[in-house]
This record gives sequence, C-alpha cells and structure tokens, in this order.
Amino acid sequence: MSSWASIDTHSQGYTHHKQELPFLSESNPQREMVKFSKQFEGQLVPEWKEAFVDYWQLKKDLKQIHLPNSDTTPTTTKQQNNSFLSSLRNFSLFGHQHRNHGAIQVHKKLASSASSGDMYETELLEQFADTDATKEFFHCLDSQLNKVNQFFKTKEKEFLERGESLKKQMEILIEVTTAFEQQRGKGAIAQDSSEDASISCTISCEEESVKDRTEQEQQQENRADDMERNDMPSTDDSPRSFNSGKSMLMKREDGKMRTLSGRAFNCQGKSLRINIPLTTPSRTFSAISYLVWEDLVNQSSKKCGQEGSKLHVNRTKLRHAEKMIKGAFIELYKGLGYLQNYRNLNMLAFSKILKKFDKVTGKQVLPIYLKVVESSYFNSSDKVISLGDEVEELFIKHFAEEDRRKAMKYLKPQQRKESHSVTFFIGLFTGCFLALFAGYVIMAHVNDVYRRQSQPVYMETVYPVLSMFSLLFLHFFLYGCNVFAWRKARINYSFIFELCPTKELKYRDVFLICTASMSAVMGVIFVHLALVTKGYSNAQVRAIPGLLLLMFLLLLVCPFNIVYRSTRYCFLRVIRNIISSPLYKVVMLDFFMADQLCSQVPMLRNLEYVACYYITGSFKTENYNYCMRAKHYQDLAYAVSFLPYYLRAMQCARRWFDEGQTSHLVNLGKYVSAMLAAGAKVAYEKDKNVGWLCLVVVMSSAATVYQLYWDFVKDWGLLQMNSKNPWLRNELMLQRKMIYYLSMGLNMILRLAWLQTVLHSRFVHVDYGVTALFLAALEVTRRGLWNFFRLENEHLNNAGHFRAVKTVPLPFHEVDEED
Repeated sequence: MSSWASIDTHSQGYTHHKQELPFLSESNPQREMVKFSKQFEGQLVPEWKEAFVDYWQLKKDLKQIHLPNSDTTPTTTKQQNNSFLSSLRNFSLFGHQHRNHGAIQVHKKLASSASSGDMYETELLEQFADTDATKEFFHCLDSQLNKVNQFFKTKEKEFLERGESLKKQMEILIEVTTAFEQQRGKGAIAQDSSEDASISCTISCEEESVKDRTEQEQQQENRADDMERNDMPSTDDSPRSFNSGKSMLMKREDGKMRTLSGRAFNCQGKSLRINIPLTTPSRTFSAISYLVWEDLVNQSSKKCGQEGSKLHVNRTKLRHAEKMIKGAFIELYKGLGYLQNYRNLNMLAFSKILKKFDKVTGKQVLPIYLKVVESSYFNSSDKVISLGDEVEELFIKHFAEEDRRKAMKYLKPQQRKESHSVTFFIGLFTGCFLALFAGYVIMAHVNDVYRRQSQPVYMETVYPVLSMFSLLFLHFFLYGCNVFAWRKARINYSFIFELCPTKELKYRDVFLICTASMSAVMGVIFVHLALVTKGYSNAQVRAIPGLLLLMFLLLLVCPFNIVYRSTRYCFLRVIRNIISSPLYKVVMLDFFMADQLCSQVPMLRNLEYVACYYITGSFKTENYNYCMRAKHYQDLAYAVSFLPYYLRAMQCARRWFDEGQTSHLVNLGKYVSAMLAAGAKVAYEKDKNVGWLCLVVVMSSAATVYQLYWDFVKDWGLLQMNSKNPWLRNELMLQRKMIYYLSMGLNMILRLAWLQTVLHSRFVHVDYGVTALFLAALEVTRRGLWNFFRLENEHLNNAGHFRAVKTVPLPFHEVDEED
C-alpha cells in the first residue's frame, strides 16, 4: 500500500557533499552552463546516456519560463547572486534554515514493493511569474529524479547479485584448488586413500597421458600470454559473452561442443561442473580430446566400479576457471565504478540546473530540492561503495599476491598518455612520403613505366608489391579515421572490440604506422626504380621488392617488445581465430576483421602472385608468366578469391550453432552468393566468352542486391519504415541526417564497382594494373565508410540494453544428479 509523505524541507539541513561542488563559483553563468553541458556529455557512460538526467531537456524547459521584468540591471543580479550564495552556504554548514515556508514542497510517494522505488512530486507554494512553465519544469525534474533512482536501484541489485555469485565461485575455486593440490601431494590417483574430512570436494587427477597433454597446452598458452604481456597484464583470454545465462540452459550434449566441461562433482553439498567456454581454437581441440578421453574413462569405469565415477580435474581447467573468475571481478569492479560515476554526475547535474533556476526566477529553490535529491536512494545508498571495497580486497588477496599496486593495474588501468612526439613524426613521415611519391611519379612518367604495354615486366613483378602495400595501409589509414570519428561521436569502440585500454591503438598511433610504413615502402620502390632505369637488372636488384615484403613479415612476427608488439600479436591471434572459425565461439572483433578481409581480395591475390614469383625463383629469369599459366596456381587463385567469404560464412554457421538464430543462416547465404560471384569473375578473367560474362552479370547482380539489403537494414540498422527519421532509425549518433543519406548512396555506388568487368573501362593510355588498383581502393574506401555505421549500430544496440560492461560466464555450474 503506497502513501504520500510530505518532506519537511525546513527543519533539517541537507548533508554536505564529500566533494566540493563547482556550482558555488561566481563565474559567468551562461559560459559555465555551456561548459558543464560539454563536460557532462564527455564524462557520462555512453551506453547509459538515456538513464542519466536529461540535462538538455531541463535547460529547454527552463528557457520557456518568461519573466515580466527581464531587463534587470547587472548590479541587482549580482546582489541576488551574492545573497543566494550566502544563504546556500549558511544552509549547508549549519544544517537549519529558519524560515516559515519555502517556495516549493516535495512530496514522497513510498514504494509499494521492493522492486519499485520511491516517487517524488513537487508542489508550488509560492506564486511564480510563469506558473505553467514552472510546473512543467518541476514535473520534468521530478520524472528525471524518479528515473535516476529507479535505474540506480536496478543496476545496484544486478551488481549485488553478481557480487554474491562471484564470492561463491571464489569459495568453490579455493576449495577445489586446495583439494587438487593436496591430492597431487599425496599421489595422483590413490584408490585406497580415504577422503580428507576438511575437504568437502571429491576430486581425482587425470591420468599421466592427459596430464602431459594439458601441460603442453598450458605451456602453449603461457607462451601466448608472454607475447601479449606489456605494461599491464592482459585479460584477453577471459570468455566474452553477453548472454552468460545461456550456457546454463544448454542441453548436455550440445553443451559439450560449446564448453570444455567435465563430469559433475560434489562441493559444499551441491553437484557442480566446470564449464569452460570454447573461445579459442586450443580450447576446442582440448574439448574434443577430452570427450574422447571421457569415453575411454566411461568404458573403464564399468570395470572399476564406483571409483571410476570420480571427476577428473586437471590444472588447465582450474587455471581457466581462475581466469574466468578474475575477469568477472574486473568487469564487476568496472561496473561499480560506472555506477559511482553515474551517482556523482547526476548529483552535479541536479545542482547545476537548480542553480540556474534560482538565477532565472530569483527564488531559492536549490537548498530545498537538493536536500531531497541527496536523501534519495541513488545518493544515500552505500551498498555500491561497500561492494567495491570488498571486491578490491578479494582481488588483492587472491589475484595480486597482496600487492595493491599490481591489483590496481587490472582494476584501474591507466590510459597511455599521448605524446607530442607522435604528432611530430606523423608530420615528418607524411612529408617524406609525399616527397618520395612525387619523385616516384615523375620518374615513372619519364620512363613510361605505367603506359600500356610499355614496361610489362615491371608491371607484372614490382607493381603488385606496391599495389599490395598501398591497399593494406590505405585500409589501415581509414581505420585510424574510423577511430577518430568514433571518439568524436562517443561510440565506445573499445568496449565493442574488447580492447585492452593500455594497449589499444589511438588514431595518432594508426596514422604514425601508416605514414612510416608507406614512407619506407615508397623509399624502397623509388630506389629500385632508379636502379632499374640506370640499367641495373641483375637478380639482386629484382629481389628488392621481395625482400621488402619479407622484412614486413618478419617485423609482424618479431618477438621483441618493439613497434607495437601487443597490437601485432593481437592481429595474429585474430587471424588465427578467423582461420579456425568453425572451432570456437565467434566474437565481434573476429567477424569484424573477417569482413575487412572480404574487401581485400585483390590484395590477397597480389600476395599469392608475389609469393609464387619469389618462392619459385622466377624473379631470377623474370619469367612472370609461370605463375599465371601453371594449373595449380590458377586453382590457387580461385581458392584465394573464395577464402575470405568462406571463412566469414563459417563464422555465420558457428554463430547459428551457438545462438540458434536463423538470421545467421541468412547472413551465411549472403557470403555464399559473394563466393559464387567471385568465382564467376575469376573464371571470366581466364576465359572471356559470352557465357561466363552472362554468369558474372547474374551472380554479381544478385549478390549486390543481397549485400545492399544487409548493409542498410541489418548492419547499419537503417530503412526503418516507422522511424521518426524517414528511412533511417530513431536513434542517430550524428546530428546531420544528410550524412546518412549520402553514405547510403555512396555505398550503393561503390558496391557496383564490379560493372567494370562488364564494361571493360580503363584509364586512357594507362596499364590495366592502375585501373585495377583504383577499383580495389574504392572497395577499401567503401569498407571504411561501412565500418563507422556498423559500429554505430552496435553501440546503439548496447545502449538500448544499457550494456556497459561485459558479463563474463562463470565456470562452476550447479547440475542435477541425473546429469
């Protein structure tokens, strides 16, 4: 049963806030208001933006209040301001304001249930100049306060429940680890040993053959961890899922192929099982081998009786379980920090808008309403602070060896400081690249290198290397532009890609890598062309482009901590995951990178040709026709054209297997159509007849329509018929709608680049290789445009579910006795 309670705003003072609020300053109110709006938007959690105080709407409502005397002199305003500040300070310091009445009175509707929060409603006790607009303002203010309280209570409950689950998981992990270590100390499998009374878990170790396998796997993953380790220990191996409860509802047989799980064991009076999600290919291979081993154990258990039914727990599974719990603690701590930030920013927003109201109306409402705000649930509850302290203590004790500084590297990672030297070197290398490029173009023009049929050897041997590097670093440059645009638009790309905050590349780092790399490439190609024009054409000179490619490959796998090692190894790890797509759970970064590869088919074909040219030694005799005419290399060209689409299709199949959504099968069909169109195009290049041309037109047209629909509707979330923004969607991150319409049109035009195959268009008097590079660059540019809107849609999906931290699945799950 709910009731209304009138809050006494005169007999009690509001609690003085811990931090000094900047609203007590006497600076220019208009400039201060604009400044706070930008600071407020820059500091709020992007995914929770709709749950924050709608400060901008309150400002609009405040501007609707019209005063009869708007030409107040500056002196009068200053006197009112000083009087307001003096009364506010007296109110907050001494706790009592001796007045018979106030301008407003706030009523509190007590919650009818634990799930619903208290509701607030403001009553005007004095006459205002514009009563209707004032009522509208306070109605909006009350609704914002109720919204903030309700959201805070919901998130607090969610984090508290997560904290309790994690504490139980931690207790189980400690108990299981202790039992495991004790049994290993007494002898791996002692059938006649009695159970220790101090241990409530029944555990036995793996056989020696399985132990050898798991320890080899552990050594491999340790090496991977060493390669990833930089200033802050990485948690990239933590399982990544937004639907952690899904694994608990899976059927047992399907769960075996999704998680690395063992047989149930008893702990704390419950039947539990360790489930390790298959987020890496190594875990998948381990799960398959474990299933084979479990079948062997089940067969031998018929002979061994009840002793054979004990769970086989190995160190690898315990280490994975520890990583999962550790990652879950980090995410919980991050979420609690966000909730603290949510509290402080909203408190500041209420005080700012109330101060503005007092200055506009000349009333003293701030002390009265702010006391209500401070006594409301979102500001008075201390459960978040207590849980944060408890999580911190547990993490320091169990994961940081009682070292607080080490624990804070995980819980509060520091962002890398951007250095001005990076900007300097970007400018330096940009100048070097432009100078070298201009010199190269002039030299190539003088020697008619790019004129049709003028220098076929150069165009077939050296130009593919230059083309390959140009497409690669153009794509990388566009990624830097994407990062810059995402940051400006407040799109949380780091959270979407699950990037480590201390290792992720900033847009300046991306530009530095692009400019430095292209300066090196252009310098080598310029020197090579100069040698060729001087008549040096021996095998050593012809090997220069191949050596350039080899140097970049060696730098990519270099084990030393130089040239962004963590980023290089992250790239290699993602490529590994893409290649083994059907064997593990696909995450956002993996299929996003696979989409990038689909736009780099020309680069991959150039790479295949260059590798053939130098590996077979054809460069010694300049026999470039060998790699074009050899049957097995022609077949390899088909495979390279199919490969990116095939890998992306396998990712769609795996996502359908994990999530069961038919939309992934429809997406798979899109990549199958792209594979057929790419195959028809390659076949037409080999045998240019009317039959293949018709097939290219039909397959490419069908694939283009399929891809355009998926781009606009699924990937970008546009073309919503009932949207308030015509042909777009309700929520837009960019203010100008015209940008979306232009982007849709540009994307459609660039999708039609395959028409060049039919029209046989090319630049006049220029080799076809230049035309092919230009068309491939258009596709890379289209992909860079696609990237921005794809992540914008993903960010809005996260914001729609208020998803600001990832929910790490927990390893220990309770099961039924039958299972």
